[in-house]
Amino acid sequence: MSDAPAERRFGTGPLSRVAALVYTLLIVELLFLVTAAPGLAALVLLDRDAGNIPLAALCALPAGPALSAALYALRHRRSDLTDLRPAAAFWRGYRGNVAGVMKIWAPWLAGLAIVGTNLANFAAAGVPGWWAVLLVAVAVAASLWAAAALVITSLFAFRAADVARLASYSLVRFPGVTVSNLCLLVVAAGLTLVATEAAVTLLAVVFAAALLRNSRPMIDEIRERFTA
Repeated sequence: MSDAPAERRFGTGPLSRVAALVYTLLIVELLFLVTAAPGLAALVLLDRDAGNIPLAALCALPAGPALSAALYALRHRRSDLTDLRPAAAFWRGYRGNVAGVMKIWAPWLAGLAIVGTNLANFAAAGVPGWWAVLLVAVAVAASLWAAAALVITSLFAFRAADVARLASYSLVRFPGVTVSNLCLLVVAAGLTLVATEAAVTLLAVVFAAALLRNSRPMIDEIRERFTA
């Protein structure tokens, strides 16, 4: 006769795992808001005017390290209700990744500001209509690249040049990841247009979790092929 199954330890059951996930999401979202608040508060107050595009990019700077820390904390989250430390993981990710993330985040925001300013003043430029389509395509491609690079630099210790190459490689190597992140980008942009930037901010941890889930194939291959 087989032995009876071992008694389940408290904090490891399905309800406990759900509670642990909800708790982690709430703490990470709160810490994201705290670290990104200075810029995001100003961003929400800005008028949607073409002249404010560079200022909006400047206000979004603190969101990069905050989003990176959220990705790190969610990646290293624990499912055991008795062993939760999402705040410690968030701050560890923030301190460890802030310098590397800004090397990606700041140039990307600067590029978007340039594209946005050109599109906002497109009529005055007197250039062909296809130029606007090209600018939008460049902005979308840059955003997909930045998403991949953000995940890589948040979870791995690579030089900025290596992160850039791996992100470019991943866009082609993992088309499913690229398409999934494109859908996520469309949802975020649509939510911003229909509501406000605050709506995306309040759902930042949800978008971070979705980005992390979309990127699993990329993360697994990078860990297996490019890390010891």
